Amino acid sequence: MADLKINEVFYSIQGETSWVGYPTVFIRTSGCNLRCRYCDTTYAFYQGQVRSVDSLIAEVQSHPGKHVCLTGGEPLLQPASHELMKRLCDLGYKVSLETSGSLECTKVDPRVKKIIDVKTPDSGAADSFHLSNLPSNPEFSVVNTEFKFVICSEDDFFWAQNFAEKNQLFEQTEVLFSPAHRRIDAKWLATKILASKCPARLQTQLHKFIWSAHTRGV
Repeated sequence: MADLKINEVFYSIQGETSWVGYPTVFIRTSGCNLRCRYCDTTYAFYQGQVRSVDSLIAEVQSHPGKHVCLTGGEPLLQPASHELMKRLCDLGYKVSLETSGSLECTKVDPRVKKIIDVKTPDSGAADSFHLSNLPSNPEFSVVNTEFKFVICSEDDFFWAQNFAEKNQLFEQTEVLFSPAHRRIDAKWLATKILASKCPARLQTQLHKFIWSAHTRGV
């Protein structure tokens, strides 16, 4: 039986991605291979308990709605994540995966919406991106793929814009620019996107506006 180390499972409003606003069951895995400077889930580095895929599916089914988000930590560090996502898709759930992009995503079920967080230089995890996760790789599916950049500075903004243009992300996928919490103002980033004629989609963390930025389980 497949098991995963899980930090928490909770039912809330999706605060990010193109599915923002939907009631969603969040499954947060334990463990991460990166240490981003702006990380707001450091408690997921080690805390957690081992859960079976069956028990996780049963908990998902106890909630209403059809959206499930597998997040972390870094879910792809645990092989059983693939089985969990596949089985949820088989049951008709709309599944999204939030991943750092540092691990290969080509084996992710194509029905899953991949939210790939490309780490900018000021994240503290620069050069961690796995190049197989680009549209230029014929084994990588751009279907249901969104690329997210957390912007910490003006240098990050231009780096992210250049990365997206160089790899033709704007033409083939949804590209999200998100202001790093308490580092970059959303209004500043919005103005920057407009002034530079950048086709990125501005993303704020809706859950931090609804609840406190430090509240867990939301």
